[in-house]
Amino acid sequence: MIRKVFAVLATLAVGMVAFVALTWWALESGGVAVLETRQPDGEPRETHVWYVVRDGELWVEAGAPENGWFLDVQQDPVLEFRTDELSGALSGSYRARVDGDPGAAPRLRADLREKYGLRDRWVGLLVDASRSHAVQLHPSDSPLAR
Repeated sequence: MIRKVFAVLATLAVGMVAFVALTWWALESGGVAVLETRQPDGEPRETHVWYVVRDGELWVEAGAPENGWFLDVQQDPVLEFRTDELSGALSGSYRARVDGDPGAAPRLRADLREKYGLRDRWVGLLVDASRSHAVQLHPSDSPLAR
């Protein structure tokens, strides 16, 4: 009896470790950037995000309107974007602009699904992105950032 209980507990533990490892891999294994925003009290907030470049424009997704970084950029749209991909060519200061077009978030979702593939599908099983917002990032020295 004790062996059966131990076997069930061991199987559950292995399953939990596999679930956590798969979720970490899906979220963090590549194509991840760090957004640094300012909280209302002025303290920095770092958030790992997925991103896409479409037609030369940089886009990120706020999965829900209550995401901390998304609330931050509504108060102060200036942020730092850091990535190691492409030798950090995209890294720098940006100004966030929430795209109010109702079709923007579904288009961005499709782009993220294409870029991240199986990883996006796994995260989609865990996270409801139906309330997501598309956020375009303009380099802070761009006329579009003003």
